[in-house]
Amino acid sequence: MEKIYIIITAGGSGLRMGSDLPKQFLNLNGVPVLFRTVHFFASLPAESQIFVVLPPLYVDYWNELATQYHFEVPCTVVSGGLTRFHSVKNALQHIPPQGLVVVHDGVRPILDQEMVMRCIELTKTYQAVVPVVEITESMRKTEGSNSVPVDRSQYRLVQTPQVFHADVLIDAYNQSYLPSFTDDATVVERTGIPLFLTQGDVRNIKITTPQDLALAELLAPPFVHGGVSDPDLALDGLVEGD
Repeated sequence: MEKIYIIITAGGSGLRMGSDLPKQFLNLNGVPVLFRTVHFFASLPAESQIFVVLPPLYVDYWNELATQYHFEVPCTVVSGGLTRFHSVKNALQHIPPQGLVVVHDGVRPILDQEMVMRCIELTKTYQAVVPVVEITESMRKTEGSNSVPVDRSQYRLVQTPQVFHADVLIDAYNQSYLPSFTDDATVVERTGIPLFLTQGDVRNIKITTPQDLALAELLAPPFVHGGVSDPDLALDGLVEGD
């Protein structure tokens, strides 16, 4: 398997959470959200290098948390940019055009290893792999003060991690930024590279609101590392700053 470069985006401010602290640093059953996400990718059965993209003002706070929780998983911290696009582009400056790049939202800490490894394996056939889930709710499209029903079977909710051939993603990020670039898939698609959609996981929620955090507390498994489930003892390894 090719070497995998993992970009974990955690540059958000968390305004919708209504917290002074960005949501990626909030406590999830005894462990900061972002620590859970990073640890998951560090535990994958593949040769990888992890880059964590943080708001520049919170790099020191990350280091303080790492010391407090004895969190020493190998990763390189990269300063984020004005938008998610610019943050990912900053991380790509450290990645060669060989191998694979996995891009994941730092506030999606509840992941299934089978789903993630399937996305990675599919890059043997496809250049861009995106996990999606079906919509189960009824949908309507608003038109001014009116609305019309739409066929939900024609729509999917897009998740991360999204996986790309490194040269494809690097080339895509040489474009100028557009507001329509809501994720890496839209950036790559604009270069003409087709996307392959694969089944995601409904548990792979993005923590954005207090309700999301409450649900994540119910879904998150115990944090276990090295056979230890106590979060005060479970975090060890090496954190490196950029």
